[in-house]
Amino acid sequence: MNWFFPIILLLIAAGGFTFYFYRPKKQKRTESIYTHALNAMVRGDTRTALKHLRDVVKQDTNHIDAYLQMGDILREEGNAQAAVKIHQSLTVRPNLNNDISRDIHQSLALDFKQIGHLNKAKLEAELVLKLDRKNLWANEFLLDIYENQRNWDQATQITKSIQKLKQSQDPNQIARFLVYQGMDKLEKGQQKEAEAQFNKAVKTAPEFGLPYLRLGNLFAENRDLLKAIENWEKFALLNPDEGRQVYSKIESALFDLGRFSEVEKFYERILDEDPANLNALAKLANVLEEKGEHSNALTLVEDALTKNDGSIHARLMRLKLSLHVSKPHELSNQIDDIIQLLTRKDEK
Repeated sequence: MNWFFPIILLLIAAGGFTFYFYRPKKQKRTESIYTHALNAMVRGDTRTALKHLRDVVKQDTNHIDAYLQMGDILREEGNAQAAVKIHQSLTVRPNLNNDISRDIHQSLALDFKQIGHLNKAKLEAELVLKLDRKNLWANEFLLDIYENQRNWDQATQITKSIQKLKQSQDPNQIARFLVYQGMDKLEKGQQKEAEAQFNKAVKTAPEFGLPYLRLGNLFAENRDLLKAIENWEKFALLNPDEGRQVYSKIESALFDLGRFSEVEKFYERILDEDPANLNALAKLANVLEEKGEHSNALTLVEDALTKNDGSIHARLMRLKLSLHVSKPHELSNQIDDIIQLLTRKDEK
């Protein structure tokens, strides 16, 4: 019996030795693997990130964040259909808190939008708003969808909500949607309703040019040329860069009214507000030339060139006006200068 206890002790020691060296390797903690996945995402290494995320959910099927990130990566890689399946599977999980539910519906909204299912995307964003009434992302997401769907009434309302959340005011944005609503009514032949929308836009943002342009066009269509001119001029004064859209319209309307002599005064008013407006200057020079005032027209353009020597537009206008008064070699020099300017621009 004396040999029995040593043998037992030897067997225990051997078992301990075997367990120590041949025990199963302990799996990495899921949070550590998830951290590696997030780091890979930061590096832009989506393949490695997906591999780590799949390892996480194999070890912990309740790791909602890992599933969310997997779906988001798949969507970003162009596989939104697979993303939808992953994200939708999360919606039936029990005991989801509001924050997690919000993130799931936000991801689904982005999935459906990428697929082109805008109505489903809209429903998901609306679910986000039910969970978080002041969610700025959901409001801006819905605004983008309403614009895509040309739902200007809803776009107007949600723009007001966004501005309230941002504690900012941009009446021009609201007025723009009001104008779009008016244009839709015009397409349906509802002229009075369209005019009301345009006037509402003017009241909302008096310094916004677009409704004046649309009102001018509407009045011109109904041959109310005086009101058309009035609104077109307001548009031109508020939008100097785009005013050329109405210059010819105003000239034609004044001609039809037998008041072509007022064209010169119109362009002078434009230039008083915006002396660097070369489009208006060229138009005024044309008017002066048509009246036989070649010298005044040329002086006008020469003055403009002293302030903007690199303007090809002004140089071409001077060349046109010089045809009657300059010698061939002077005209040739002007052409050479223009060619040189064009060459410099091409080289840039």
